[in-house]
Amino acid sequence: MSVRVGILGATGAVGQRFVQLLDDHPTFELAALTASPSSAGRRYREAAKWRVNSPIPDDVADMEVVATEPNAIADDDVDLVFSSLPSGVAADVEPAFLEAGYVVSSNSSNDRMAEDVPLTIPEINPDHLGLIEVQRDERGWDGALVKNPNCSTITMVPTLAALDRFGIETVHVSTLQAVSGAGYSGVTSMEILDNAIPHIGGEEDKMETESRKLLGEFDGASVSLHGADVAASCNRIPTLDGHLENVFAKLATDPDPAEVRDAMREFEGADLHSSPDELIKVFGENDRNRPQPRLDRGYAGGMGIVAGGVERTTEGIQYNCLAHNTIRGAAGASLLNGELLVTEGYV
Repeated sequence: MSVRVGILGATGAVGQRFVQLLDDHPTFELAALTASPSSAGRRYREAAKWRVNSPIPDDVADMEVVATEPNAIADDDVDLVFSSLPSGVAADVEPAFLEAGYVVSSNSSNDRMAEDVPLTIPEINPDHLGLIEVQRDERGWDGALVKNPNCSTITMVPTLAALDRFGIETVHVSTLQAVSGAGYSGVTSMEILDNAIPHIGGEEDKMETESRKLLGEFDGASVSLHGADVAASCNRIPTLDGHLENVFAKLATDPDPAEVRDAMREFEGADLHSSPDELIKVFGENDRNRPQPRLDRGYAGGMGIVAGGVERTTEGIQYNCLAHNTIRGAAGASLLNGELLVTEGYV
């Protein structure tokens, strides 16, 4: 089965990752690239300031970039679009594509917490796609909108899902996040070199709310938020792609570190093309200093989560987790949601 897809915002950092990840994909055929009016009409190789550490695929380099409008890709017979638009732009543009009948798998932050929009990690809550039926009824869309969570949230939540068997009561997390999360112009070199920037705008609220929705239960009509209390402190550091997070979880039971490591290792992934065979790679008790922001950020092609440093504390369990920001934390997450949409028959 071949599904023709497009990328909204194809020239940006996340858009470029979409191009890379879609190259030679067995299901998805890249048929349309959209960008801002200043890029429309240009060849992709001319419009994109390519930053990915592999060449632009030959069959994409000479594709024409078009305007980010439904009618601009109408002749390309596109079934699914991946959105990497800034949230302020996406809030206006995505509804136009949805009303035109497109299915949108979006990395943009707008509408993530909307009651009728699935916020999905395929390995964690695939059943939440059922909200699409509610969404179509309430909004009158012919298309469907699915969101993936914030890059810092998606690093932590798989590990929390593994620990849910022990009963999660409270979570405190402190993040050390890569500069790629701010986009090309988000953090200047004078700000970040030899520095750390605390309290990244909006990130803390996203971690605190999105994680509860992802871990919540879908009853066929709505998602109830998970009962855990989550408090986050998000900080920018001078590393390129790795989001490192220090998690402190108070649990209803008292597992020892070995049980926690086993729970993470045993947590099952999704049976999708781009899913890692082992969702969470766990370092053992003798690897206390791992992971670090530059270490193993490319695990499973950047689609896996790395965890380690598991210890018992007076308040529960603490550990570190790490993921690749623009792959697992952005484009790769939307790609997995796209694969799930195909598997579940929404595309």
